[in-house]
Amino acid sequence: MRQLSGADSMFLQFERGNNFMHVASLAIYDPSTAPGGGVRFKDVLRHFATRIAQFPQFRRRLVSLPLSLDRPYWVESDSIDVEFHVRHIAVPHPGDWRQLCIQVARLHSRPLDRSKPLWEAYVIEGLHNVPGVPPGSFALYTKMHHSIVDGESGTEIMRALHSLTPESIDFEAEERSATGIYHADREPTLVELYSRALAHNVQKLPSIARFSLDTARKVASLGAEALTKFNNLGEGGFVVNVRSLLTGDLSSLLPRMPPQTRFSRDVSAHRVFEAVSLPLVDFRAIRQQVPKATINDQFLCIVGGALHAYLSAKKELPDTSMVAMVPMTLRGQEKGGDVGNQVGFTLMPVHSEIEDPLERLRAICDAAATSKRVTDAIGKELARDLLETLPSIVADPLLRNVQTPRIGLIVSNVRGPDVPLYMAGAQLVNYVPISISLDGMGLNVTAFSYAGNMWICAVSCREMLPDPSFFADCLRAAFEQMKEAAARDAAFTVAEMAALAPVEDGRTIEGKVVRKPARRRVQVKAAPLAVKAKAAARKRRSRKVAAPKSPA
Repeated sequence: MRQLSGADSMFLQFERGNNFMHVASLAIYDPSTAPGGGVRFKDVLRHFATRIAQFPQFRRRLVSLPLSLDRPYWVESDSIDVEFHVRHIAVPHPGDWRQLCIQVARLHSRPLDRSKPLWEAYVIEGLHNVPGVPPGSFALYTKMHHSIVDGESGTEIMRALHSLTPESIDFEAEERSATGIYHADREPTLVELYSRALAHNVQKLPSIARFSLDTARKVASLGAEALTKFNNLGEGGFVVNVRSLLTGDLSSLLPRMPPQTRFSRDVSAHRVFEAVSLPLVDFRAIRQQVPKATINDQFLCIVGGALHAYLSAKKELPDTSMVAMVPMTLRGQEKGGDVGNQVGFTLMPVHSEIEDPLERLRAICDAAATSKRVTDAIGKELARDLLETLPSIVADPLLRNVQTPRIGLIVSNVRGPDVPLYMAGAQLVNYVPISISLDGMGLNVTAFSYAGNMWICAVSCREMLPDPSFFADCLRAAFEQMKEAAARDAAFTVAEMAALAPVEDGRTIEGKVVRKPARRRVQVKAAPLAVKAKAAARKRRSRKVAAPKSPA
């Protein structure tokens, strides 16, 4: 029996109304790579069953205490009812991408049954007309509750569920090796649970004092200049912030409220999603052309550009930047392990108000540096440690009543495997991360890199994003604009440097002999002209940026 961490419990408490706290993936496989050129459902089922036996997360169910006197526990079984959790369905003819998205969106709109281990999987056949996928391919949609898994541990589970080669697996040997290793937990009695709850709550009292003192020191280290950026740290600010925490309204704790958009409202029960695939080699080329721009900065720039185009088409583009909540891993070098959720959060502007892609990218780079400085000073672990320190009898009511800031956007980027993977011999060709949409944060854009491509998936509700394919077009267009702008800028910089290069003595230009001027003198005179030319060229390019047309 294992108790949930504070972060694990938070994801359970956030699940209310139309907020479903499960994360999912959609993997598409080419069965022609398997031995014999095909894969049957029972092959996938057997492969899946032998691999998930390695992970206790798939065998656990929840046991909660009445009145939330303590955090819930995971009680582990010694077996998995695979045929209950893994279902077999098919999309109707002609089996295209749109039909697959509709079917998966319906599955993603259903909460998990808390009386069972909190995961489900669906093998989906009938994919005969999906672009870039061989006819006869099948998909595997898998969803797990966020209280079980975070981004990094989910990636490690994904690796373990697959093979590096398409060769046949000795299922009998793997089943024998897994037999008898795991033992079922004893069902805890109420007396035992109440005794543990009393002990845990008493032990947390000294921890609260230590946490408060450490946090005060970290905040003080930011200095007065940084603190004055927060609108509630002035006169009476402390009282306002305490009241905000007690009432569950976290909006007033932000430095400033971001603009309200269609994604800032409450979500409905109906999910939609769409995904695009972008080559990582282009991201690496842009990083060479714009040295400060990391791949994550480029991803945020794509999201900001897509929002600029999408909201402009709707005539709803705000004058100031949208702000994204960005999860951060706290795992360090150890990515896996059965340690529960290890995530922190920060806020990042995506500069959706800037049309020029390079100007947007550079603004995001500057914002990322500022965010990193503040986060490093306070500590990425602040939210996780707070949830771990507070007694459940205090934390649970707060989490149940919390009103998340209506910033409209969640953005996440997870690095996946760089090499092709196989399940039952079938090659994994597409991998789409499908995440969570919440009240006040109705658009979630998640990126996952796999085998040379970055898959970007946008998840929302049907009322907020009625045209997900148009948003996908906006993502593709934003990427192409960023790539082309970076290439033009790099070429312009090369030409600029050539123009500033010193001229050799005696060299003939247009029939005239030119003498070499002093290096400093050339630089002083030519540099302002080059800067002006570069700014004018960027201004011309920004007027030529073409956004996708909104569907009628």
